[in-house]
Amino acid sequence: MRYSKTILFLIIIGLAVLSLVGADAPRGAFLGELTWPEAEVRLKEAPLVIVPFGAGAKEHGPHLPMNADAKVAEYLCQKAVAALPVVVVPPVRHGWFPAFRDYPGTEIADGDVFRRFIYEIAKSLIKNGAKRIVFLNTGIFKATGLPLAMVAREIRVEYRIPALVVSWDDLEDKEIEKLQEQKIGGHADEIETSIHLFLQPHLVQMEKAVPDYGKPVKKDYAGYRPGLFSRNPGDPAYSKTGLLGDPTKATAEKGKKALDIMTANFIKILAGFAASSCPTG
Repeated sequence: MRYSKTILFLIIIGLAVLSLVGADAPRGAFLGELTWPEAEVRLKEAPLVIVPFGAGAKEHGPHLPMNADAKVAEYLCQKAVAALPVVVVPPVRHGWFPAFRDYPGTEIADGDVFRRFIYEIAKSLIKNGAKRIVFLNTGIFKATGLPLAMVAREIRVEYRIPALVVSWDDLEDKEIEKLQEQKIGGHADEIETSIHLFLQPHLVQMEKAVPDYGKPVKKDYAGYRPGLFSRNPGDPAYSKTGLLGDPTKATAEKGKKALDIMTANFIKILAGFAASSCPTG
């Protein structure tokens, strides 16, 4: 019953945003699927322009494909386009992933290069009429979200364009916690594995999934302490698997429910940002 209510909620939110931009507003669109004359109009008219960022190849344990982040971003953008008159630009697949640097992938190791690349994308969109920009980040905020937040702040100051960073952390809530059986999680765990058992089961190798809770770090003080997955056995942050949690407890059903929750939260965030005023600061 809860998930049928989720679908109803998405419809209501979509209608609310349509009322803000006009009843005759077109459905959402992917920028790359438009002609340039269409794009010229849609970028100026869209209440939001979404810049999706998700790793095209980043380690997700021995059992998940490295495209995990990209696939979730793709799914969320498809739902946004179906629900709201947004424009989604081509995705960014290479990024800054220092916690996973010991593993093969598509990292831009220089975080400033990544930040400046995203900034140039935003400048181009603003030049062509974008009024509000959303950076969708299917990593966590206190990692890949940091350089994106710097870009959002900069374009707000330089161009007076409202910008919003939406990270994985923003899309989870207590309902997702209720789906979990694992003791703790965080990466390539029960929930992420469940999501990909639903999205791309042919690429999930469950026979290689193992629980790995790492070495618990006691932290009874404030402050941001970056995590790390090291491949050096002598490093206190050594990880044999590159995961944190228990993916053996994953199911496609949990994955579908988790994605429903994340989608509902994403649409709610987009609608709220589109309808919000634009104060200074």
